[in-house]
Amino acid sequence: MGKTKFYVVWKGRKTGVFSSWNVCKKQITGFEGAEYKSFADLDEAEIAATKKYGDYIGKNTKKPTLSSSEKEKYGSPILESISVDAACAGNPGKMEYRGVLTHNKKQIFIQGPYKKGTNNIGEFLALVHGIALLKNKNQHNLPIYSDSKIAMSWIRQKKCKTNLSFNKENNDLLELIKRAETWLKENTFKNPILKWETKAWGEIPADFGRK
Repeated sequence: MGKTKFYVVWKGRKTGVFSSWNVCKKQITGFEGAEYKSFADLDEAEIAATKKYGDYIGKNTKKPTLSSSEKEKYGSPILESISVDAACAGNPGKMEYRGVLTHNKKQIFIQGPYKKGTNNIGEFLALVHGIALLKNKNQHNLPIYSDSKIAMSWIRQKKCKTNLSFNKENNDLLELIKRAETWLKENTFKNPILKWETKAWGEIPADFGRK
């Protein structure tokens, strides 16, 4: 698999963050004054989407290559854990999420697809699903890995702080979000929520491999 890229479209038929060049190209081809840029890191792309195109003109957004000594600073992931991830075709678009055992990538749950979702919503729901599953199994100390800083912050706030508009097409997703938020407010958990260090360890084991 080639290196993963993420594409921010500030001005086009649809705007937002896209994980597929083909999807991005549909938004900008033939669109006068289209504004877009590729990023090597999802978090950076999501932050860029909230800012102006002009802030990134001429900036290098390629992911730096880590030396062996730099990778050592991150150590190794805890293999006795679970990892979660989401995939979304468009923004918004068809979204699904899943969780796997980190050490062997065995899938332990998958949900979706849901219409008109976002990657951040999927990452949030995947974390809540994983936390609730481990609590139900009395595995209170097993870590959960995510590669989304935004989703991890929403878990801490017990709130899915999305700006997505909801209607009859994705009302089922809104109901799922409300249930997840209620669960977080009514339950406690001890499982460590850890950041998967993609630049040092490669793609998270739960990655759908569709980028």
